[in-house]
Amino acid sequence: MNILVTGGAGYIGSMLVPELLQRNHTITVLDNFRYHQTSLMDLCHHKHLKIIRGDSRDRELIKKLIKDQDCIFPLACLTGAPICDKYPREAKEINLDAIQILLELKSPSQRVILPNTNSGYGIGEKDIYCSEQTPLKPVSLYGRLKVEAETILLSHENTISFRLATVFGMSPRMRLDLLVNEFVYRAVKDGFIVLFEAHFKRNYIHIRDVVKAFLHGLEHFEEMKGQVYNVGLSNTNLSKLELCQTIQKYVPKFVFVEQKIGEDPDQRNYIVSNEKIEKTDYKPNYSLDDGIQELIQGYEILATPYFRNA
Repeated sequence: MNILVTGGAGYIGSMLVPELLQRNHTITVLDNFRYHQTSLMDLCHHKHLKIIRGDSRDRELIKKLIKDQDCIFPLACLTGAPICDKYPREAKEINLDAIQILLELKSPSQRVILPNTNSGYGIGEKDIYCSEQTPLKPVSLYGRLKVEAETILLSHENTISFRLATVFGMSPRMRLDLLVNEFVYRAVKDGFIVLFEAHFKRNYIHIRDVVKAFLHGLEHFEEMKGQVYNVGLSNTNLSKLELCQTIQKYVPKFVFVEQKIGEDPDQRNYIVSNEKIEKTDYKPNYSLDDGIQELIQGYEILATPYFRNA
């Protein structure tokens, strides 16, 4: 297939693009390289890869690029509540307007697989699992924009939306501002962390299993199209305190303290069911423990704390 990946040099794209190439697809990557990342340099020899420095908001460029594509992965995004709060206008343009442009320009037969977020669940009810039918109540600008983008997406033919849990794991374009990645970094480099609202719960998923979900959606597109799927680890709905306790098994020196005064800027708190995608024969390969051990190893290499979105 001919596949366009916007934001293809980002945290997830840098893991997805090599896998698509390995499956003999022809890939066009569009990225503005705003973080000066070099994550695709080892793929530049590949005859089936074309890299274009550009912006997903550029309507004329998108019109030109999607003309011969069979499928589009719109990964270009200001990802996370902090960066969206810092750059609200840009967040709307990239996370919502650019998706709308792409959907307006694509033909009905072209496929779109959107990486969404389960941030839209906002604050869930105690002990009640959020399914794809749970009403969405986003508590951040990031969550609201992604919910609106998904709504627009599903009004078009040949689309799938994956509501991703909090992603963790090493990538050539690393991100330390994701919860597991950051907490393990703090454990390894600082030895301690102060927790605000330590009881807040999230669901988690390894970055390689996110890529596996995208490939699964591509391979089973006809059965899965027109729908939304949660993508996470069903046995890993953990509070921040429980996450720290899990990390401590592998970094015994790690100290964490709960602070009663102050609040987490990201107020999400929910547990999630991933049963729907599991019924399509998708199963994650990597546990939270696998990811923590991988991150500990990776942080032996990573000497700088600057791999963040905000």
